Formats: sequence, C-alpha cells, structure tokens
Amino acid sequence: MIEITNLRKQYASGFVALDDINLKVNKGEILALLGPNGAGKTTLISIICGIVNPSSGAVTVGGFDIIKNYRQTRSLIGLVPQELTTDAFETPWNNLTFSRGLFGLPKNPQMVEKVLKDLSLWDKKDDRIMTLSGGMKRRLLIGKALVHEPQVLFLDEPTAGVDVSLRQDMWRMVDELRNQGVTIVLTTHYIEEAEAIADRIGVISGGKLLLVEDKKLLMSRMGQKQLKVELMERLDALPTELAERGFMLNEDSLSIVYHYDKDTPEVDIAGLLQSVASAGLGVKDIHTQQSSLEEIFVDLVEDAA
Repeated sequence: MIEITNLRKQYASGFVALDDINLKVNKGEILALLGPNGAGKTTLISIICGIVNPSSGAVTVGGFDIIKNYRQTRSLIGLVPQELTTDAFETPWNNLTFSRGLFGLPKNPQMVEKVLKDLSLWDKKDDRIMTLSGGMKRRLLIGKALVHEPQVLFLDEPTAGVDVSLRQDMWRMVDELRNQGVTIVLTTHYIEEAEAIADRIGVISGGKLLLVEDKKLLMSRMGQKQLKVELMERLDALPTELAERGFMLNEDSLSIVYHYDKDTPEVDIAGLLQSVASAGLGVKDIHTQQSSLEEIFVDLVEDAA
C-alpha cells in the first residue's frame, strides 16, 4: 500500500531530516514508528501526505506517485496530526461534513453519524468545538481523518496528552479499522502502544530507519531474559563467586540479577540459585522476566548514536 524508495530530505540549512529511507507497508497492517524527538518521524509522514516536499527519492501510495498523482494519493490518505487544530466555533457535525466535502465526496449523514458514534462524540455533535475537552478534540481529529473513508491512516502521536481510558478506546478503534482493511501508520512515544497494537515496529533515529521488524520476531530476536533474586538484607558488595558466575548487584542493593539469552539451552538456573545459597545470602523472592520492547528500543538508539 505504501512504498518508499531512497527517500531523503535535506533543508536549505544543510540539516538532513531523512537519509535514504526505504520502506514497504502492506495493506491492512499496523506499523508503529518509534524514535526520539527529532528523529524524523513527523517529517516522513508529512512527505507521504504531501505536506513537505522530498529532496530525492520516490513514494507511492496505493500504486500512485505522491507527486505525479497527488490527487489520487490525497484521497487515499487520512492524517491525524499532533497539533489540536480545529475550528473552535464550529460543531463536530458540521466539521466532519465539511471535511468530507473537501475530498469532493457527496454528503453522507449516515457516515458522519457512524464516525461520531464510534468516537463517542455523538452526544456532542451540536456543541461548539471550543467547549470540548482535549481528549474529545483529539477524537474529533481522528474523525476528520476518517470521514472520507481513507485506505491509509496516519496517526502522528495520536494519544499524546489523553488519559489511559481514552487511549485504550482508541487502540480498540484502530484494531477495528485494521480489520476493515485500513492500513495504519502511527508514530508514538508510548512503547506500550506499539507493543499493544502494532504488527510491525520501525525504529528511526537521526533521520535513518534503523530497522523494521515483525513485533514478535523483534522481541524474540533481541529480547533477553533476566533472573532476579530479591534479598532479605542490603548487600554492600557482590560476593566474588557470584560476580564470577555473571550476577550483578542492582542499584537498590536489595537484589541481584543474571542476564541471559532466552534461547540459550545451557543456562543452569538451579546451579545459579545454588550459588546464591552457597554465598550465604537470604533470599526473599525469585522471578524471571523478558526484556521489554522499551529496553530493546533504547539499546537500538544508543547503538546508532
């Protein structure tokens, strides 16, 4: 549905915002783009949506070139920007009706009603937008992006500044859109957002796309596990025999950890625990956990830097 080839964006100042980006996004999938501030996420979306001109490279949406066939590509795309830009004195109903008309589509009250109800805004349809809460305005922006029935939806930090309940509602709505065949690309600072709803994860930093990987494959390929032993008393220094086994003392001095690759068959958990007992340490609790997507992301960005 989206194909990006050798995309580069360099501003007149010489700053390179995007450097040789190559990416394919399949129909009906959710791609989450993760990256620190200034990584190039918004620039990438802005180029695909026709807001920013690329310096070089090619982008197609639904097989149409974004420059040569800009009318076709615009009609396929819905964009939810970061900024809460709405007509303060208009009503949600009129706002969505007008947005649909901008794409040359006939009036469709049933469609407007469906979007407002899906976004829990039906009871606010005749209120002035200036009276809506921040979360409601965010939902209205999503409605504006959906009312012309796009095949591709871009969500640029869609849940920034909204509460947890609304965030989960929006995740469910995104999942329903994906089931309808809509292709979704979202940028987010919330790692759990990508972990919860994305099919694939892209990590971008310094204008470079570091990787694009299936979420489960990424976590299995790069994820580590750790054995954490919580102690009964604070430990001033890690016993030499435990350090030699690969244990590390946590900053809280109340626990020690052992990191290992979850696919390594020769890890002797029983022997590791026996060495803790032999060192005379009082054990309060023991548990294992696999590294999160957040830890993997931080490692990737630090390695790129």
